[in-house]
Amino acid sequence: MLADVTFALSRGQWGVVLGPAGAGKTTLLEIIAGVRRHSKGRIALRGADVTTRRPEARRLGMVYQHGFLFPHLDVEGNIAYGSSAAAACAAAERIGADALFGRSVATLSGGERQLVALARALATSPDILLLDEPFAALDPRRRSLVRSEVASIHRERGTTVLHVTHDFVEAGLLGDLAIVLHGGGVAQVATPDELFRKPASGIVADFVGIENVFRGMIESREGDTDGAETTLRFTGEGIELIGVGRPTCGPGHAVVRGEDVVLSLSPLDGSSPRNVLAGVVREIARDGVLSRVSVATGGTSITAVVTRRSVEELGLRPDVAVTASVKATAVHLC
Repeated sequence: MLADVTFALSRGQWGVVLGPAGAGKTTLLEIIAGVRRHSKGRIALRGADVTTRRPEARRLGMVYQHGFLFPHLDVEGNIAYGSSAAAACAAAERIGADALFGRSVATLSGGERQLVALARALATSPDILLLDEPFAALDPRRRSLVRSEVASIHRERGTTVLHVTHDFVEAGLLGDLAIVLHGGGVAQVATPDELFRKPASGIVADFVGIENVFRGMIESREGDTDGAETTLRFTGEGIELIGVGRPTCGPGHAVVRGEDVVLSLSPLDGSSPRNVLAGVVREIARDGVLSRVSVATGGTSITAVVTRRSVEELGLRPDVAVTASVKATAVHLC
């Protein structure tokens, strides 16, 4: 169930909708498309109120995650539905769905069904396109190629796109604006970069996968600066950190990205712009060319994301004493 969902997407922008399962992401697209009723609120498209308009009058293209196709039509017939044969062929060729012409939709795999559904939506040249996990069933290589081609079409046509995805890399590559849903409401609306760098809450920070999220109390170290950024102290979960932000004190979260945690074998002198935490390596988890190093410090642990070469050069292993340092500007308080 959605409640108090408000955001604006400018013409020609690519919006990404993120959120955990059950947050209402598909429901949001269906309400915008008019295929699902809503009890209150309004929907404006192209500057006009379309709240009471029928789905076909809203002139949208929509692609569902499961690529719903017409079972009585073959692939070419599905793609050409609502458009011309020439437009269907052109759209199919752009994303590689033309290789499926002549096939019955009953013989298609999940990824092939998504290709056909995408081509069908693109063939009508909609100026607004709603996408529900449109690349999820494609293999990695095909996903990259199709995603790139759809992004090119978006730029060529100036299409406005609202795209539900669970893929954070995809969100960062494609999105101009990110809308995070949680519990049926909007948790944050921001650019993807701001979302991952400055989440609005601990809930958002956890969702986007930031390694270090601590709950505690925030207090100002200096006087109120009338809304400007100032130096703040965070205490909670057995850790104390100095951060820089707006002086909104009280219960909150300290958020530190793993790549902003620097590990050293030598003790460092603490200073106002840097947090210095003495600790012991507890665990090292390899993730491709990177490693996630968990360091026990005080009554908690902090995770650093470093290269595997750094692990080898520092001789990191469980029970090795290290110093973890974090710049105050890398501590996000929310």
